[in-house]
Amino acid sequence: MKQAVLLLAHGAPESLDQIDQYLLNVRGGRPLLPPVVEEIRRRYALIGGRSPLRELTERQARALETLLGVPVYVGMRNWTPYIREAIERMAAQGITHAVAICMAPQYSNMSVGFYFRRTREALVETGAPIEISWVESFHRHPLLVAAFAERLRAVLNGRSLPVLFTAHSLPEKVLASGDRYDAEARATAEAVAADVRLARWDFAYQSQGMTEEKWLGPTVESRLDAYQQEGLKEIVLAPIGFVSDHVEILYDVDILFRNYAAGRGITLRRPESLNDSPLFIRALAEVARERLSCPV
Repeated sequence: MKQAVLLLAHGAPESLDQIDQYLLNVRGGRPLLPPVVEEIRRRYALIGGRSPLRELTERQARALETLLGVPVYVGMRNWTPYIREAIERMAAQGITHAVAICMAPQYSNMSVGFYFRRTREALVETGAPIEISWVESFHRHPLLVAAFAERLRAVLNGRSLPVLFTAHSLPEKVLASGDRYDAEARATAEAVAADVRLARWDFAYQSQGMTEEKWLGPTVESRLDAYQQEGLKEIVLAPIGFVSDHVEILYDVDILFRNYAAGRGITLRRPESLNDSPLFIRALAEVARERLSCPV
């Protein structure tokens, strides 16, 4: 048996010219209104015209490969390298069993579940004889919590500042289906807060979609408005639903929320993203080892 790990990620454009096709991929071929596309293009332009997501995920993969001693592949849902491409490479190299880890610690059928469905489809389409062990969630893994806590302590630097934890919002309809995403996102925040022994912390959802349906809240903006009313002058915003830099960090947090906070007299700081944090890579390694047929 030849084993491997498959890291699944969202995928993101690496140039402004790729944005139209990328958005069609995200939307399953359904076009967005031109003003929405232009707004998204503007956001990418402000962060340098590209996302570092692929490079960072591949860096995570190489670090994990070194630690585990088994091949680690990267498959993206919406951009290259696509999940199907990763499955084809794995099959060509004789992989017969892989542990699939979505680079999102909290499970939702609308996010992680969707990545898994795309992987199953790729297995059927390619006929690849690969058995997959699925990692649905690792939202309270001790090393994940320790990695987030380490980054948070560094930005707090001994100060007692209010911390606002965030995760990517999803449509509210996930709650009606009994989806566990909301509970897991809040549980990650609670675990990190306990590890750092925070005196005060809150939770909000960020990056709501540009659609008319209702999305999970409270929003970051509503929390910042409340902080202004209290007279707070400095806070830390700590995303615990993301494990690397991409547009939801580099634009939503570093530009949009930071400017929104500044307009209310608040200095907003954030921890460095996990990226290839050694603690985070160790967390991935432990999660993978639990499901490898012949642990290494």
